[in-house]
Amino acid sequence: MSLEDLEASCLQCQRCDLAKERKHVVVSRGQPSARLMVIGEAPGADEDAQGRPFVGRSGRLLDASLTEVGLDQEDDIYICNLIKCRPPGNRRPTPVELKACRPWLDRQILEVNPEVLLILGATASASLLESRTPISRLRGQWTQWKGRFVMPSFHPSYLLRNPSREPGKPRSLFIADLTQVKDALNGVVSGLTPDSSDR
Repeated sequence: MSLEDLEASCLQCQRCDLAKERKHVVVSRGQPSARLMVIGEAPGADEDAQGRPFVGRSGRLLDASLTEVGLDQEDDIYICNLIKCRPPGNRRPTPVELKACRPWLDRQILEVNPEVLLILGATASASLLESRTPISRLRGQWTQWKGRFVMPSFHPSYLLRNPSREPGKPRSLFIADLTQVKDALNGVVSGLTPDSSDR
């Protein structure tokens, strides 16, 4: 299944009850052959209205932060979410919704085949990594998932509630995480060697 076929299938998806209230299915934005995939939790109101992920306030902060560390969104990045339809009231996705939508995410990862995954927020990190470790402890630490570098970090919505850029504050830590991601893409990260057999 190509990414084009995947998007067409997502637009028709009725796997969970979120399909009943959505305005748009929110599949992705960015470069289909990107080396970096950014994975968030779920679409919000702006994303549901426009049909693209991370286009509201959180998205603008994400874009500004990626630009700040020198990551080129035209060439370097593919952005998506765990689930493709907005949960009512921007609540967290339920386990049933996450399970229903997981095949779409797995297919996106397979087709894009990124070297690095940047996972944003507690829900996305817990779901993908199957970990109960708090995001405050996971973030900034490289791990591996199916042969890929994985960097968990804060969700931009959390940074909007904690905007200080002082050293040690979430915004500063987020920029440090993104800098590590850029270094990994530039081949200067050490201590991890993804297993090429999984790629």
